[in-house]
Amino acid sequence: MPFGERPADAVAAEGPIGAPLRRVEDDALVRGAGRYAGDLAPERCLHAAFARSPYARARVRALDTSAAERMPGVRLVLTGPMLAHLPPLPVNPVVEGIRPFASPVLAVDRVNHVGAPVALVIADDAATARDAAEAIWLDGEPLDPCVDVAEARRGEPLLAGWPDNLAFEKRWRHGDCAAAMAGAHRSVEARIACARVAAVPIEPRALVADGSGGRLTVWIPNQSPHRARAHLAQLLGLPVESVRTIAPDVGGAFGSRASVYPEDVAVAFAALRLGQPVRWVATRNEDFIAASHGRGGELRAQAGFDAEGRLCALAADLDFPLGAWATFSAAVPAMNAGRILPGPYRVEAVDITARGYVTNTAPVGIYRGAGRPEAALVMERLMDEGARALGLDPAEIRRRNVVPASAMPHRTPTGQTLDSGDYAGLLARALERADYPALRREQARRRDAGEAIGVGINLYVEPCGSGFESARITTLPGGRFLVASGSSAQGQGHRTAFAQIAAGVIGVPVERVEVVEGDSATAPPGVGAVASRSMAIGGSAVKLAAEAMRAKLAERGSDDREGLATEEVYTAPSEAWSAGCCLVVMAIDRDTGTPALERVVWVDDAGVVVNPLCAEGQLTGGFAQGLGTALMERIHYDAGGQILTGTLVDYALPRAADMPALTLESLPSETSANALGAKGIGESGSIAAPAAILNAALDALAPYGTHQLGLPLTREVLWRALRTDEGGNQR
Repeated sequence: MPFGERPADAVAAEGPIGAPLRRVEDDALVRGAGRYAGDLAPERCLHAAFARSPYARARVRALDTSAAERMPGVRLVLTGPMLAHLPPLPVNPVVEGIRPFASPVLAVDRVNHVGAPVALVIADDAATARDAAEAIWLDGEPLDPCVDVAEARRGEPLLAGWPDNLAFEKRWRHGDCAAAMAGAHRSVEARIACARVAAVPIEPRALVADGSGGRLTVWIPNQSPHRARAHLAQLLGLPVESVRTIAPDVGGAFGSRASVYPEDVAVAFAALRLGQPVRWVATRNEDFIAASHGRGGELRAQAGFDAEGRLCALAADLDFPLGAWATFSAAVPAMNAGRILPGPYRVEAVDITARGYVTNTAPVGIYRGAGRPEAALVMERLMDEGARALGLDPAEIRRRNVVPASAMPHRTPTGQTLDSGDYAGLLARALERADYPALRREQARRRDAGEAIGVGINLYVEPCGSGFESARITTLPGGRFLVASGSSAQGQGHRTAFAQIAAGVIGVPVERVEVVEGDSATAPPGVGAVASRSMAIGGSAVKLAAEAMRAKLAERGSDDREGLATEEVYTAPSEAWSAGCCLVVMAIDRDTGTPALERVVWVDDAGVVVNPLCAEGQLTGGFAQGLGTALMERIHYDAGGQILTGTLVDYALPRAADMPALTLESLPSETSANALGAKGIGESGSIAAPAAILNAALDALAPYGTHQLGLPLTREVLWRALRTDEGGNQR
């Protein structure tokens, strides 16, 4: 069914779950009445600014703060040695044996990337704080930096006490991959360099910390405010009960706000020391040079096929940069990319290794998709290369290799369980909606006329939702209900969708349900909005709490409903896996290399869709970010570790005119992986777009002899590919 298509009278007849209701969040936001961290300035609020390293890698010889300390209005200057007693930021040990980074909150004896905070200034106003920070003088002994994975693999250790730059390595093996590859009828390779990208939320990082009365209240636009509370308490040596975290309105996150940053800890420490509120709002440049980046992986893979075009072996090396310090989820992109392989396809023999390397750059962590786009890029490039080597149509080789719906649940060779899905059905429906045979005929006609035009297919899977989440429902006067969720929102539409779930289960109009989240004082503990888990896990918690409320109301048997409460902590029994098939038609201007996405057909399986309008918005926004990754976005460091794309003048982002029209369709499958039956959708677009666009580009370039390209596919890259072979020789 198309997203958002449902008659208005069906809402009353069928209930609000599945109805395309307009988001209740948007009214205040479009009127400029949102409350972001940068809007908050409590009484007696002081202002913070950071002095940052101009060096990519250096020994600290001296740090002179005397000029800053003498400035009128400066209340406090903090340096690394003053905070050296604080423990390092925690790292999620999703990969066994990950080395501890032990990075200080503020630099002590070394700086390891441009933009690393070396001192914090607290002043009466923001201008004075910035002026004082600029007056701090850092004298460093420059050392040779390392900014990419290839150099990190062979270079000297960058961190003290490390024998090399390898932070972790995770390997998945099943069957005899070497023997299967040697016996393959055809083997093909894929090499993909993924550019490092910036999250670029509309709102740069910001924080307000109040240390009045020995307690700590922090307004922090974080995807996991309850986890941030626990981490701040741990790092600052406080009882968790004395810390309150509040996620106000958040102007985008995309993974970049899933961790506590060194700046957060330093500002909170200063607020406690001064016993009053302190406010810090980053500049856009500070976000570019010091907030976490995404992507950046170097992907190398090989696939073996038998004479019938069936996959018999898969080997992959997936190397990811981590930057100079580790975010909480630093290992997740590499781990996800490895475990997701071989995607929606069957193969018995695999040998897959994922690694993470230290580099002298800003940290690289989770970013919308977090390893899922990389897995899709690997598999979909191998499928297209296999089709080319075997003389098969790209759609046909996929049909021959997909896991059939009858095999669900399916255990993959990397130990994952695909819970449900009809991957062949998704492929077939996308081909039908696009009229694939006609597309290929039209492509042949246009090629004969001299055009460079390609068709790209991406059939992908996405793990989305595990662990626990919580929800509490209380009755309010007038027959209203308050839902408090342990999750948090950065634009997903939780206030609308969670209200639809509760109202639908309890059996009341959705207007009588209010939703709050993101405040550790008013919402029960939860994990938060990461890994496309909000609806699958958070929505399931709301559903169970609503069922308990419905039962309690039935037991009550009277109109006296005030004072009732139910609370549920829901843990999913397994992980849900969504899937989709995206088809892209791309034309490349032979004179300029300019790409044009002429058509996008995309069929998605997200299980139960609570609000089709919200789902369509998530798909569209995710596709825009995936398009940016594929065609234009790149954080670029020079050999000296200086960032060359540190402003929006230098860093290319998709504009409205760059977005093609999307033909979207939902083809859901049932899942028992969670109580709601939902699968993730928030990251689907960032997974769907890059591989489909890359395959379309390389299909367009195939007559010119180009079969391997990295990302982004800028106009220059495509222009050169039309004129040179893969060895760089002029045609």
